[in-house]
Amino acid sequence: MAIHKVLVVDDSKTELMFMTDLLQKNGFAVRTAENAEDAFRRLAEEKPDLILMDVVMPGQNGFQLTRAITRDPNFAGVPIIMCTSKNQETDRVWGMRQGARDYITKPVDADELMAKIKALA
Repeated sequence: MAIHKVLVVDDSKTELMFMTDLLQKNGFAVRTAENAEDAFRRLAEEKPDLILMDVVMPGQNGFQLTRAITRDPNFAGVPIIMCTSKNQETDRVWGMRQGARDYITKPVDADELMAKIKALA
């Protein structure tokens, strides 16, 4: 599956700007969401090819949101990469158990992220 449209879910404006800039420079169309409610609104508007998901957010956290998205038949096939400051192995395992396809810790290394995206395509 070719990946063109990416939804970045993060409550940090700085992270959203960094990720959007990085992805656009690599030819991706990027949409952003700052929380779970925002993310579901974006999903309803247009189905992305990939979701980059923060974990620590107000309201529903990224683990809960990942689980909700991967259990929704409309979006179950959309891969999710967790992008988070939570760097413990238990966090990575939990993220994968919620349905994430991969896990990367912040600060995000651009080359590592691009390699993980390419591996999904």
